[in-house]
Amino acid sequence: MHEQTKLLSGEQILLTTLTVKLAVVAVLSTMLVRFPWFRRILLTEKRDWPERLIFAASLGVPLVAGVVSRQLLNYNAADLTLAGSFLAGLLAGPYAGAIVGVMVGIPPLATGEWIAFPFAVGCGFAGGGLREICPKEAIWHFSPVFFTGLHRHVWRLLRRFQIDWVVVLLAGPIGLEILHQLLGHRWPTRIFYLPATTPLLWVTMILASILSVAIPIKIWNSARIEHRLQEQEKLLMATRLDALASQINPHFLFNTLTSISSLIRSQPETARTLIVKLSGLLRRLLRSQEHFVTLREELEAIDEYLDIESIRFGPKLKIEKLIDPGTLEVIVPSMLLQPLVENSIKHGLSQKIGHGCITIKSRRENGHAIIDVNNGVGVNPAHVDRVPGSGIGLRNVNERLRVIYGANYQLKLDSVPGEGTCARIVIPELVVPARITA
Repeated sequence: MHEQTKLLSGEQILLTTLTVKLAVVAVLSTMLVRFPWFRRILLTEKRDWPERLIFAASLGVPLVAGVVSRQLLNYNAADLTLAGSFLAGLLAGPYAGAIVGVMVGIPPLATGEWIAFPFAVGCGFAGGGLREICPKEAIWHFSPVFFTGLHRHVWRLLRRFQIDWVVVLLAGPIGLEILHQLLGHRWPTRIFYLPATTPLLWVTMILASILSVAIPIKIWNSARIEHRLQEQEKLLMATRLDALASQINPHFLFNTLTSISSLIRSQPETARTLIVKLSGLLRRLLRSQEHFVTLREELEAIDEYLDIESIRFGPKLKIEKLIDPGTLEVIVPSMLLQPLVENSIKHGLSQKIGHGCITIKSRRENGHAIIDVNNGVGVNPAHVDRVPGSGIGLRNVNERLRVIYGANYQLKLDSVPGEGTCARIVIPELVVPARITA
């Protein structure tokens, strides 16, 4: 009875040690992925030699600390030699795995554990070898619960004659743990191991080895998926901005070509000058593939656009700019003002007898840049709310601002009959040239 109680106590100690070991694996994996440099290397699909060395060192140092803790403090759960070396090879290649194996294999030599060194290096090479032969994406699908889809694995093997890499990868830690137990049983003083004395403990030890590899992969794959989603969100944003920007050019081009067609017979020289100005503006737009520019650059583009409009309207068109110098380096979406100015000319100047004035103002206020475009002609206040959605240009501006700034922007029209209709844009003040390119 006494021997049975002692054996049960040993099983409980072993199970507790394995549980703590898995907790250590989870904590270590979570801590490592929080470091920006480790996260950057982890998310890099193709790593160069310096990045592999940094990855190996980042993983090897805490693993060495765990081995030393086991030797000095008898903290057996901290020894992750097998899983750590195999994982390094699996994620960074055979040489990185071997480097980690060397690092964790050196401390045991001081206590006469001679087999630990070649075993650790072999684990690193085993993981690296699997990385070399299997698809890289399959590594991130490593999971101990493959049996939930066992019928699919059997179908692939028997019907499609396809290698199931999840099963192949699982064979790595399973085979290494079996070898570990056999070596420990044969030379118990030459290599550290947790002895599995019953079939249940054998299964438990193998499962613990699998989980020690699977847990870091799952944690790091979550960070990888999050990074991919962020990149896809950026690409989606850039694509939407491209689509919106592509609406501006045809819209503006259509209006300008309509003007040219009306001038070809009556004023051919004016039409010719208009074509030259248009080609210059289009050349500028083709050169610039950036979604964001400074307000200074945006105003330069507006000047070129107004050169075209001044040919159409002649001295009837007057432009007034009241620009705060402090706003010239503020980052704004490209082609932001052109639809507003065009709208002012269309709904203001073209309907006004005599001279008209388009006023462009800018200022800074409470961390925001405020840009006003006033056409000098007011409209009925009851119709103001319908104006932003009445044309392609203003709808486009509103949609672009919504995509870029979310709810942190304003686009509104204020009108006073006889004084003017003012289109006002309020956006966050950004002076850092962080631009999204197509």
